[in-house]
Amino acid sequence: MPAAGSRKRRGERHTRRDEILAAAKQLFLREGYEATTIRKIADRVGVSAPALYLYFADKEAILLALCDQTFGFLIEEMGRIDREGPVDSLRACGRAYIRFGLEHPSEYWLTFISGDTAKSTGAAAFARLVEQLKAIEAAGIRLRYPADTAAELFWMGLHGLVSALINNREFPWTKREQLIDGMIDLATNGIVA
Repeated sequence: MPAAGSRKRRGERHTRRDEILAAAKQLFLREGYEATTIRKIADRVGVSAPALYLYFADKEAILLALCDQTFGFLIEEMGRIDREGPVDSLRACGRAYIRFGLEHPSEYWLTFISGDTAKSTGAAAFARLVEQLKAIEAAGIRLRYPADTAAELFWMGLHGLVSALINNREFPWTKREQLIDGMIDLATNGIVA
């Protein structure tokens, strides 16, 4: 395998892109998005800044690619859910979201707390949630809010829990599983009549 900074052979371009993403992720997490420069990322990878621009237009494009990776994993998790009824599917998706965030705290922080997720595949994950809520309505179950608003409320509730658990690890939380179950109950019961 070529060393970082060496010229990639034809067909190996994806490995350099992956190296850039890995280096940027480390720097974004350690130094923050604003403090990280293209030059720092290029230095970490062992290429010139102009060479890095062959892969990404700018720093924002790198962050969006990292967000896309993270959301891709989340969408995959949500796609595996197969439940009996639409409300059970919603609950299972909520659990998958929470589990994903807690199992990947660095990626979660980078994507959901520091990133501009509106431009990434986050829109696809959100659309999937809206579809689930529309399936609940199609099953004859009334939502308390329009599907898109209900999706925002559901997502924000779960996001609050995950963010609190990630950012306050030393806080003496009560039983973690009970908190997760309780938040899923609150979020679901708050939007499903």
